[in-house]
Order: sequence, then C-alpha cells, then structure tokens
Amino acid sequence: MTTHVIDDLQARGLIAHSTDLDALRAEIDAGPITYYVGFDPTAPSLHVGNLLQLLTARRLQLAGNRPLILVGGSTGLIGDPKESGERIMNSKETVADWVERIRGQVSRFVEFGGDNGATVVNNLDWTQPMSVLDFLRDIGKHFPVNRMLARDVVASRLESGISYTEFSYVLLQSMDYLELFRRHGAVLQTGGSDQWGNLTGGVELIRRAEGAKVHALSTPLITKADGTKFGKTESGTIWLDPELMSPYAFYQSWIQAEDSKVGEYLKQFTFLPVEEIDALMAEHSERPGARAAQRRLAAELTTLVHGEDETRAAELASGALFGRGDLGDLPESTLAAALREAGAVEVPSGTPLVEALISSGLADSKSAARRAIGDGGAYVNNQRVDDPELELGAEHLLHGSWVVLRKGKRSVSGVQVV
Repeated sequence: MTTHVIDDLQARGLIAHSTDLDALRAEIDAGPITYYVGFDPTAPSLHVGNLLQLLTARRLQLAGNRPLILVGGSTGLIGDPKESGERIMNSKETVADWVERIRGQVSRFVEFGGDNGATVVNNLDWTQPMSVLDFLRDIGKHFPVNRMLARDVVASRLESGISYTEFSYVLLQSMDYLELFRRHGAVLQTGGSDQWGNLTGGVELIRRAEGAKVHALSTPLITKADGTKFGKTESGTIWLDPELMSPYAFYQSWIQAEDSKVGEYLKQFTFLPVEEIDALMAEHSERPGARAAQRRLAAELTTLVHGEDETRAAELASGALFGRGDLGDLPESTLAAALREAGAVEVPSGTPLVEALISSGLADSKSAARRAIGDGGAYVNNQRVDDPELELGAEHLLHGSWVVLRKGKRSVSGVQVV
C-alpha cells in the first residue's frame, strides 16, 4: 500500500505549520493539485535551506501533483525583511543574472515532462506591468496595517526602523499566490517556517479577493543539536553551486553531521524509505564510529545535487586523505578542493616540514611539530615521516604542486608549493 504524501511528510518531520491538513489531504485525494514554492534571487546560488524546499516540492510531484517553481525577479529586488536589519538592494542587472542562475538550479530537482510536469515562473512578469495605483487599490486594500505591524519580523524592527519597501514585501509575495491561483489554479504554497506569515498572507488575500479557500504548509527550521541554524560551516553557507562550494566540501558538510541529527537529516533530505532509514539508524547506534549513517547521507545528497561522478570523487578523496586510498588516483581538481577545504596554504619550495605543519595549522609551534614527527604521528602524502629536518621538494609534489599533510589519524591539511 502506497503511503499518502501527507503521511510521508509527517513521518519525515517535514510539516511545521499547516492551514488545514485534513482539508488539504482531501483536496489532494480529489486532485491532483497544483502547488508552488518560491525562491528569491538574493544570492547567485541556492543553498541547503532552499534544497529542503525543492525536495519537498519533488515529494509532492512524485505523488502526482503539479509544481510551479517561482523565481522572484521582482521580490528579489526588494528582499524579505530580516530581524537583523535592512537588506542591501542589489542592482536590477545583478538580480536578473541571479534569476537565470537559480532557474537553472531548480530545474534539476523537478520533472518537466508528463501530465504533472513542472513550470518555472517569474513574478516580474505580472508585477512589472502593474501600476502603483492598481497595486494599492487591488492588493493593498486587503491588508490591515495593524495586522502587518503585528508580524514578528516587523515588530522586532519597529524601534530600529524598517523601510516601507521591506514592510510591503508581504503584499508582493501574497500577490504571487493570488496570480498563480488565477493563472494556474494553484491551491497550495509551501515554504520554510520563517515564511509562515507570508504564506498565510497569500491564503488570506485569496479568501478576500476571490472568496476561495486555499492552503499553506511550512517545513521546520533545520537546526544543529545546539539549536543553531543548520546550513552554515566555518567556511560559510552550504551552497548548491559547485563554483561557490566544491562537491567535495558539500560532501564533507554532510559527513560531519552530528550523531543526534543525522537520522533527522536522512528523513528530511533523502528519498530513502523511512523504514530503511530506521534500520540504518539502528545499525548506527550499535557502531557510531563507523559513521555509516553520515556516509549514506553524504552520498545520497551529493549524488542528488552534483551527480554520481562527483560523489565517487568525493568519497575517494575522503578516504585517500586519511590513508584509506591512493592519493595518486585523485584528479587535481578534487585534491585541490579537498585540501583547500582542509585549510591548505601556499609555501615556497624547500619549506621545512616543521614550518609546513605550522603554516597548515597542524602544529602551533616548532616544538609541537618536532614532537609530532618524533612520536611517529606526522605524515607526508600518507607516508609516516621521522626526519624533523625534512624539506618539501619536487619528490613530494602531487600534480606538480600539492602536498598532503596529516597529524595522527584525523587531522589533515596540506600545502601548495609555489
């Protein structure tokens, strides 16, 4: 028996808020339905938070429903208000470029053929031709100011100040839902829980303007074990664009998932059956050191975002850096990405190993570096080194310039010899 998509979303912990889950279930059963999720081009790439929304859209499509993927050519010019302060507006040319980049990214996660094929839409198409007077008369009249002031993000900014531009963002996003309801028959909008006020704003606008009942559903904020937002690493945001974050770095961000959260991430970010995930987590609890759950998570997500070839390269690099494979088998691009992610620095040819260990962050002093070498815990290209006077030369270079350094079993870095 096939699991209902609503039950699957609930089992995976993917429903934080919903307007009327029973009514939505009934409409899907009578469907299929058309639904949408939107992305504002406020950066040149989508990130891991956006990925959760794309995968949720994919789950609904696999259940037979039709997705609309909105790229916000107009809302991206404004920016959803943040509690931290006013957004910096990007130029129209920059936003237009980011729209096209993101359009290409979202196209990889949904299917475009068949009866329920996806459609990518741009809200600039209906916002740009509208006059200010029409916007105020047709949209603005449905939004009581007292309710807009009560929104959490607005209330938090009243003392420090919020521009009318950002204050009005909810009107633009709500109008998107109204337009997609009219043009495509959309009856569900999904998004993150931080968008709940905007999602319900659209539901209310359609009720007021059309007298129709539609739905909204939000996914929870994805967090680490300490409650902080997931999706940030020491080097920055987990981007989907390989030019902003290498596939190896993307893979490593999932390998490093905390034991207490990896089961949650497997349910939310992969298409593995829940029963299979539960079995994998039972195995993980018996042998957490093997990190089988993290390795499966990293493989599934890297394949989904970057493809099987990049996943194999990342797996090979991850093993080779720690002595479980041949460094010579790694393509230079993969080795370079892995070492840069590990903190590699440039050093001149002939640099003493002691100084290279310090420069790469594997030792904090010459005495600590010499001690590591003397204790048998220093490695150059996975070969143990016992000579504290060793200098890095041509014989140590991989692909003509790279050297992998390791201290003990787990601390890896490297240098690029120039």
